[in-house]
Amino acid sequence: MKIDFLGIPVDSLTMNETIQLVDDSIQQNKHINHVVINAGKVVSMQTDQQLFESVASCDIINADGQSIVWAARFLGKNLPERVAGADLMQYLVHLASVKGYKCFFFGAKEEVVKKIVDIYSEKYGQSIIAGYRNGYFTKEEEPVVAKQIAESGAQLLFVAITSPRKENFMYEYRDILSNVNFTMGVGGTFDVIAGFTKRAPLFMQNIGMEWFYRLMQEPRRMWKRYLIGNSKFIYLVLRAKIK
Repeated sequence: MKIDFLGIPVDSLTMNETIQLVDDSIQQNKHINHVVINAGKVVSMQTDQQLFESVASCDIINADGQSIVWAARFLGKNLPERVAGADLMQYLVHLASVKGYKCFFFGAKEEVVKKIVDIYSEKYGQSIIAGYRNGYFTKEEEPVVAKQIAESGAQLLFVAITSPRKENFMYEYRDILSNVNFTMGVGGTFDVIAGFTKRAPLFMQNIGMEWFYRLMQEPRRMWKRYLIGNSKFIYLVLRAKIK
């Protein structure tokens, strides 16, 4: 079931339900394009029409940020829980090892994505790796990259590129990637798993303060995104409540 959250069709799903949908799509050889939203992405979607179309067209839209869950409930909408993209990716890689699926890891710096492949190869065996590629390429190279992924034999694609580039890439090349059963943007998750950046402690995630932990790690780069972006998000939610 989907809810309307500030004009965005968000799926009212738990983590387990999301994983089951992905597994079913692979078993039935269907294609699912997945995305997660947080406060910052919701704000960007208000003025970026291409990003809005790329996100709204996805088959599954999960609430990545705890703020989305709380805001939806504040507006009288039911979202059972947060489905964090970083957690979902790790559950799905484990699922791939159990079911014999293959994963393609796309994005981040070469040293980061190579470290991801090494970590998962050691943990689950090289058989789950369909391929990998770093996230540095030109616009002209995009069709070639999409074709490389499509021809890899992967059932699951994880895209670790910044927003909105990753959402727009998966939307623009959805036809080429249609034989990959599941495509998902994972943002900075590769850097976390590879140990190049740290994720907020669980208690901070649970109280919706993961953004603050990231701000403290990279204040110069993140202050505008979080402080100004979060203020705009609160405004959007309050305006919707008043209406």
